Amino acid sequence: MFEAIIWGAILRVAQAVSQAAPFILTGYIVAAVFRKWIGPTNLRKLFGEGTWRALPQAWALGMLLPVCSLGVIPVMREMKRAGLSSGTILAFGLTAPLFNPLSVLYGLTLSEPFTILSFSLCSLLVVTVIGVVFDWLFPRTADLPSEEPPVPQGIRRIVGVFVAMGREFWSWSTIYILIGLTGIVLLNVILPKGSFQSSVNGGDLWAPVLMTGVAIPVYATPMLAMSQLGTMFQHGNSVGAAFVLLILGAGLNFGIMAWMLCAYGWKRSAGWMVLLLSVVIGLGYALEKPLYPTDIEAADHSHAFDVYCCPFTADETAYASQVVQKLNDDLRAEELFSLYVLLAIAVIGLAVRLIGRSFDLDRWLTSAETPNDPPAGNWDLVLPNWILGGVSIMGLVVASVAMCYAYYPSPEECLDEIFIVKGEVLSAAMSGNAPHALYWIPVWEDWNRRLQVGVYLRGMALSDYHRMKARIVRDQLEMLEHALEDDEHEEVAHYTRQLARAHGRLTRAYQPAPSSTGKL
Repeated sequence: MFEAIIWGAILRVAQAVSQAAPFILTGYIVAAVFRKWIGPTNLRKLFGEGTWRALPQAWALGMLLPVCSLGVIPVMREMKRAGLSSGTILAFGLTAPLFNPLSVLYGLTLSEPFTILSFSLCSLLVVTVIGVVFDWLFPRTADLPSEEPPVPQGIRRIVGVFVAMGREFWSWSTIYILIGLTGIVLLNVILPKGSFQSSVNGGDLWAPVLMTGVAIPVYATPMLAMSQLGTMFQHGNSVGAAFVLLILGAGLNFGIMAWMLCAYGWKRSAGWMVLLLSVVIGLGYALEKPLYPTDIEAADHSHAFDVYCCPFTADETAYASQVVQKLNDDLRAEELFSLYVLLAIAVIGLAVRLIGRSFDLDRWLTSAETPNDPPAGNWDLVLPNWILGGVSIMGLVVASVAMCYAYYPSPEECLDEIFIVKGEVLSAAMSGNAPHALYWIPVWEDWNRRLQVGVYLRGMALSDYHRMKARIVRDQLEMLEHALEDDEHEEVAHYTRQLARAHGRLTRAYQPAPSSTGKL
């Protein structure tokens, strides 16, 4: 069993690092832009520091930037260095990992849009109440930081950002990120494989409290948290537990808690945690009955939380090869690219540290003379740093929105991908190759969801008819998965036929009519 736990921890941490890589990279970029281009004064203006709109503005900015609870750590550290209030920093840090354009669109097709909207507004209520109370109990007493010498325009202004990113990588930010990953190891030790499948069913009075204990050490990306919310709604799990999982599972981890302890001391950190848990659990119980879905048949268990448990059992073998195979299967192109970029940033940071022993790099970056104003008619305009910083931040938001169309392709492309995956699942199930079929079933489920989001994204609507056809396929996939796990050959054959028919009906429903314009 010890060997299973060790290899399970290695797999879970490796999966978390790969999933978090794009968000961590974004966090380092945002922190460097805040520091080198926007600066403390403009950053305080950006977040409305000292005004009534500071907390709502931090919530809104957090919803737009694509970061996770690990990637937000360097951004929070930079905000504190710039002199923002504790309430504003914590409001941003708690909101930014919860929502982004990709996850919100994904969530809108998981359940009724009213549910996702309610969760979003409740997150605003959480950060506003906690921020106001926290700033009232613990007013800021620290002096505002002085502005750093500006980096002049030209190549040095770009080099300055990469230097800041490299330095931030080799700082406490990375240590806090590593601390944030320890929660995954802890859950891998205390939760055996499949042990959390029936723990937060609807109607269970203790479900939100139990989910709180699991959600705090959990690391979940915005997309993972949103997909688990959808699974919980579809299986009739506790709505209160779903809200707790979103706020605490996606918005908090041990790394943020460790940073708070070092930055604000144990009294302030304990006070903030008490406020947070009180408001989140209270809202969870308040949302339970009003938002509980009435058009579903509650299931007695769910596989949504298997990713938080140990992935192996004691009677399994070849753990190392299984870990390598799972990582090869799960690693996405954007995750691999982000890992390579993070490695490059690490190398830059090491080079900066080595160069700094014999050369004053900061003095070189800020000592260049500012050229004279360009002559009339010259298109080579000199833009202030704060404008470049604002454009960079907005560029991240625009890129996040644009990625929605790449991540959620057109219905025709989704159906083509599903056709390929269907062949893998059905042929493996009929031939008795259960491991191969069990690998491809989640892939089919993912494309089934992306098909719905792609339709919603392009038409801003998804009819009940289309939801129903996709839901039937999802239900048949789940039944086939259970039959394969239980090694029930007759049931496998039955659900294979049922799934093939359900897929045919879904294809006809989502394909545009021959006389249409190509839009659903």
